[in-house]
Amino acid sequence: MQFPTHRFYEDIMALFCAGVMVSLGVTLYNSNQLITGGTAGIAIIGMHLSSLSFGVLFFLVNVPFYYIAWTKLSKRFTINTFISVSIISVMTDYMPMLIHIDNVHPVFAASVGGMLIGVGMLIMFRHKSSLGGLGILALYLQNKYSIRAGNFGLLIDTIILSSSLLMFPVEVVFLSVMGAAMLNVLIAINHKPGRYQAYVETKVKKSASAFKPEKI
Repeated sequence: MQFPTHRFYEDIMALFCAGVMVSLGVTLYNSNQLITGGTAGIAIIGMHLSSLSFGVLFFLVNVPFYYIAWTKLSKRFTINTFISVSIISVMTDYMPMLIHIDNVHPVFAASVGGMLIGVGMLIMFRHKSSLGGLGILALYLQNKYSIRAGNFGLLIDTIILSSSLLMFPVEVVFLSVMGAAMLNVLIAINHKPGRYQAYVETKVKKSASAFKPEKI
């Protein structure tokens, strides 16, 4: 299946929209101190353990993974992921200045927050981007060692959410798991094999270069 090509300005517009959706989802999570998986989950936990904001932590946690993306995956994927992470880092920190949430039901925050993050991730996948961090590592392990990215992500999310039991009430962790389930079900239904792919540059002997599609 031919991966859809997009111009740079199309990527920017799409990634901005995706960043707004993810930032709104994280804002809903923060309104009830909920946790999510992946790099965002690590940033949320770090936010409660330090004086740093989510945006700063989310950006810093992702920095080491850009090297893997740049050298082992593709340069366009790395640049687009950097753009996505930067937009989310800034938008999440400044979102309280644009929207003020006085009261939101925890179940609504968990389910709709998960939906917003999931839709944002689907847009990123379509435009060769991701939330960075552990997603980059999962894709690299899948390419290098045939470790399924989905299984690796599930393992990491389980560790993050299980660890949160040491810091958060059981009901908060339960709602966080519900939100993570909503997010993953949304992606599983809409992220069909071959529909959205990240292209990894691979060297071949016959021609100068070729692109081999790898599933996210």
